[in-house]
Amino acid sequence: LLSADFLHLSKDIEMVNQSEADWFHLDIMDGVFVPNISYGLPVVAQIKKAAQKPLDVHLMIEDPDRYIDEFVKSGADIITVHYEACKDVEKTIQMIREKGVKVGVTIKPKTPLSVLEPLLDKVDMILLMTVEPGFGGQAYIPESTDKIRALRKMLNDRGLTTDIEVDGGIKKDNLEMVLDAGANVIVAGSAIFKDDIEKNTRDFMEILKKRQA
Repeated sequence: LLSADFLHLSKDIEMVNQSEADWFHLDIMDGVFVPNISYGLPVVAQIKKAAQKPLDVHLMIEDPDRYIDEFVKSGADIITVHYEACKDVEKTIQMIREKGVKVGVTIKPKTPLSVLEPLLDKVDMILLMTVEPGFGGQAYIPESTDKIRALRKMLNDRGLTTDIEVDGGIKKDNLEMVLDAGANVIVAGSAIFKDDIEKNTRDFMEILKKRQA
């Protein structure tokens, strides 16, 4: 929703409600962990009132432990935290798990996959940032494809079916590539919320359904 029209947010939320998209992805930025500020708890709570699909809340904030309770109360169904932003990432993961919502962990493009190895069986989802976090509309980092492929192998080798989410620069012309590499949860912002939003969503979902057939 970072790329939605915030002057007419209810209209864009309803469009997503009526589409085949599965989740709402909410980017929460604090201007400290990333060099941008997005929106916070009151906006999440209002989105929850209108949304008919789960809220996938991506916390790009320092020391996320401080706000886990509040984001759960505001309606988060999935909370993803940055490995780089946590003082004790395993403690944070457990804290989210105890609140009864799904938990994800994410890393920036330059952070090595090796930091995730102790966490692979502790989370529901791993988010790989395929751009530097903080701003929408960036171009996909090509090296991300090998990283997705390597992460899927790490999970397969352990017999895990953990979701791999990718966020940043995903468009219709590279969607199949990231799906082939092993990603199965796709975040799209600027590729959806421009021109014909309904058609863009439909085109994305058609590609996804073809790959799953």
